[in-house]
Amino acid sequence: MSTEYFSLPGNFYRGNLHTHCTQSDGVLSPQEVCRRYQAEGYDFIAMTDHLVGLFNYPISDTSNYRNADFTTLIGAELHTGEMENGILWHLLAVGLPLDFIPPNAPNFKAVKGSESATSIALRAREAGAFVAIAHPHWSGMTLADAKTIEAAHAVEIYNYGCEVDNDRGESFQMLDRLLNSGRRLNLIATDDAHFNTPDHFGGWVMVKARTNTPDALLDALKAGHYYSSQGPQIHDIRMVGGDVEVDCSSSVTVIALGEGTATSTLHGKSMTTAKLSLKRLSHSPWIRITVIDQAGNRAWSNPIWV
Repeated sequence: MSTEYFSLPGNFYRGNLHTHCTQSDGVLSPQEVCRRYQAEGYDFIAMTDHLVGLFNYPISDTSNYRNADFTTLIGAELHTGEMENGILWHLLAVGLPLDFIPPNAPNFKAVKGSESATSIALRAREAGAFVAIAHPHWSGMTLADAKTIEAAHAVEIYNYGCEVDNDRGESFQMLDRLLNSGRRLNLIATDDAHFNTPDHFGGWVMVKARTNTPDALLDALKAGHYYSSQGPQIHDIRMVGGDVEVDCSSSVTVIALGEGTATSTLHGKSMTTAKLSLKRLSHSPWIRITVIDQAGNRAWSNPIWV
C-alpha cells in the first residue's frame, strides 16, 4: 500500500473496532459503552457483538448514540464453522447492514455442516463490511486456517483484552507468515472490550478520513488509510531512495521490518524523526514500521509493498 494518505486532506480519527455490550456478553449498555469511549477521547467505535443464537443474533444498532463529535460503525463478531483445532471461528465484520443474514451458530460451539468461515467472510465483504481475522494467537489458529479467509482486509495483530486476560494478545507471527505467502493484508489493534475486566482503552486504530462519518471511516479502513497504536503517533512515512523516513511522536526506537529476519532499527532519545536504511530489506517485498515510546507502548504501520 501507499503511504500518501498521510498527506491527503482530512484528519486522523481514533477508534476501536472490537467492542461488546449487553446485546451479547458485555456488561454495559450500548449507550454507556459509547459514552465511556467518547469520554476517553475516542472519535468512533464499532460495536461488534457476537452473532450467535444465544444472544438472538444481534447486530447492535448504535446510530442513536452518534453526535457531532462521536460516531459509530455497525458490525458484529461472526462465528461459524470450525478451525483445525475444532474451535469456532471468530471474525470481525465492521460496516455490516442491519439485515445481514446470520449463520447457523446457536452458541459458541461449532455446528457440523454449518456455513464455512470462508463463505461468511466473503458474504460480509460483499455486503460492504471491513473484515478482519480476530485474535489468531488466542484462537490457536494455524496458517492453513488463516489462508482460507481470502476475503479478509486485515489481521487483528493486537487484542488488548486477550493481552490482559490471558497473555495472548499479539498475533504478528500470523500476519507476517501471511504476508510472506503473498497475501496483501493490513493489521488492526483493538480492545475486544467487555468491561468485565480491565480490557478497554488499550489498543486502537488511527484512521485518516475527510470526515468522522461512518461512510468516510469505512472507505478509509478498506483503503488501508490508517495505522494502529497503543499510544505513539505516526505523522508520516516516506520512502526516499533506499531509505524510509518516519515522523512520529517522541520515541526511543523505530524499526522497519520485512520478510524473514530483515530489519533496520534506530534507537535514540525523544526522537520525532527517524531515517532508516532499507539495504538489509532490499529483497523483501514488504516492510512495516514499528514505533516504540519511552513507556514501551507501540504504534504499527500497515505493510508497505515495495
